[in-house]
Amino acid sequence: MLNMAVLLSGSGRTLDNFHERIEAGSLHAKIQVVGSNVADALGLKKARKYEYPAFHAVGSNAVNKILADYDIDIIALAGYLKLYEPPKHLQRAVLNIHPSLIPSFCGAGFYGHYVHEAVKARGCKVSGCTVHFANEIYDEGPIVVQKCVALSDADTPDDIADRVFAAECEAFPEAINLVAEKGIDYFWNRA
Repeated sequence: MLNMAVLLSGSGRTLDNFHERIEAGSLHAKIQVVGSNVADALGLKKARKYEYPAFHAVGSNAVNKILADYDIDIIALAGYLKLYEPPKHLQRAVLNIHPSLIPSFCGAGFYGHYVHEAVKARGCKVSGCTVHFANEIYDEGPIVVQKCVALSDADTPDDIADRVFAAECEAFPEAINLVAEKGIDYFWNRA
């Protein structure tokens, strides 16, 4: 079982998913702490409702100072919209989810709805999500899990977003469980 920190910037839908799966016994992790760079993020309110320690901090140094008080094996970026630099001992232990099939539609400027609009504009027939380890470059770390979703010409960016988020709800817990099973180094060493 992994001790996990969750960093978010928004509504906390991924936190909801993690919490529900932990309660059901299908996610082999324990949330130690939740942080946000947005003071009034709904995700922080949800974290407190779930009785997780929750904090607001801006910048990697401020976040890392708080995380130092917790026993953390892995950090999950759950819609955290800033480039995060972890402390040295967790440098290879940051998991991110991206709403496309990397290497498509990724990198600086490709996040959230911008990705789904670009997918629609390109006329893609599939999209999906990628759970990967994060490093100092957006969307460049080793891939852990990818899920694909079929698209139709009639899909709007909102339709694509809904379908991709449903895939994310499966992919992120699956990736965390794989990391718990195989270890972090397995993914870095095979990339």
